[in-house]
Amino acid sequence: MNAPPMACSACFSDSGLRADAERNGERSDSPCPRCGEASGSKLDRGEMETLAHKYFVWGSMQRSDFGMAPSIQFNTHQATSVDFPVWLVRDVKLFEEILGVGFFHYGPNLWMIGEVEPLKALQNATTRTGTIERVLTEYPTVTITSGQTFFRVRVNPSAPRDPSQYDSPPEPSLGTGRLDSIDCPILYASADLELCLHECRVSSEDDLYSATLISNRALTLLDLSAFLDEPGNVTEFESLDMAIHMLFLAGKHSYEITRDLSKAAFSRGLDGIIFPSYFTYLRRGNMPFQTVYGMSHRRIPQFRAYEQSRPVQNLAIFGRPIRDGVLSVKSIDKVILRRVSYDYHFGPA
Repeated sequence: MNAPPMACSACFSDSGLRADAERNGERSDSPCPRCGEASGSKLDRGEMETLAHKYFVWGSMQRSDFGMAPSIQFNTHQATSVDFPVWLVRDVKLFEEILGVGFFHYGPNLWMIGEVEPLKALQNATTRTGTIERVLTEYPTVTITSGQTFFRVRVNPSAPRDPSQYDSPPEPSLGTGRLDSIDCPILYASADLELCLHECRVSSEDDLYSATLISNRALTLLDLSAFLDEPGNVTEFESLDMAIHMLFLAGKHSYEITRDLSKAAFSRGLDGIIFPSYFTYLRRGNMPFQTVYGMSHRRIPQFRAYEQSRPVQNLAIFGRPIRDGVLSVKSIDKVILRRVSYDYHFGPA
C-alpha cells in the first residue's frame, strides 16, 4: 500500500463486498481510520476504486447474443441514480464519500452488444458468404511445423488405449461442435490441457484420458485468434476484428456461422483453424470487452500488445488427421482430477 488507508473490509455491510475487500486489501494491525477496526484488510483510495469497479462494473456485466456490457458505471460527474437494495445502501455511501463518485445505469455503445456491421453481415445468410471471403483474405495463416505437440481429451472412451478414439468424432456425432459438420469432420485440440478439461465439461464421475498428439508434417492453419490490425479510421461498429472476437465468445446460436466459416476454410485447402476459446476470459481472469471512454482496448494502440496476448488458442484440424497420418498419438494417459478450485469476485444482485 503506497497511500494511506481510507477504509477497511470491516467497514462494509454487504457480505460479498466485505469478502472482496478482505482479499484485495492489505493486512495490518493498525486501526482503520474510518471504523477503528484493527483486524480488517486496509484499502487506500486506489484499492477502493478497484474494488468499486470489480463489484459494480464488472459485476454487472450482462450478455447479449453477441458481446456484453456493464449495466452500472460510476464517475465523478454524476450523482448516484441507481436504486440499490437495502443491504448495499450503506456501502454505496461509503464509496460516494471516499471516491467522490456517483453510480448510474450505463447506456453502452451499441457495438458492445453486437451492433457491428461485419457481424451483422455474418448473421444474414444472404451476406454471409462475402464476409467469410473477407475473413479468409484478411486473417493470417500460420504454419505449425512437424513435431509440434498438443492435447486431445476424451471423456469415458470405450477403448482408451486405441489411438483412433482420439481422432475426429464418428459421423453420428458430427455437427454438434462449434466448427464441425457432417461434411467437415474436425479434431479439436489445444496446447492447454486444463482448458481441454474445462471445455469437455468433465465431472468427478468421468474417466478422463489425454492423448498427446504430434504433427507428422507442417500444417497450414487460418489464425482467427489473431489481432487484426485495421486502419485507424475503422470504428468498432465497422471492425471485422471485433466481429470475429464476438463471434467466438458467443454461444451455440453462433455455430451456424462458424461452421460455414470452417467449411469455407476447408474448401481453400487449409489444414485447419486456430480459434480463441469460448473460455478465454475465464482462463485468463480478465474482464471482457474493456473500454476507455467507450473505445475498445483492442482499438487503442497502447493496449494492443496486451490484447494480443490474451486469447487462449484452440486447434481445429480438418478431416480425420490420425487416420490419415497427419497426426500421430505420441502417448495416452489417464487424467486424475485431484482438486477443482474457483477464482471469483462478487457483483450486485
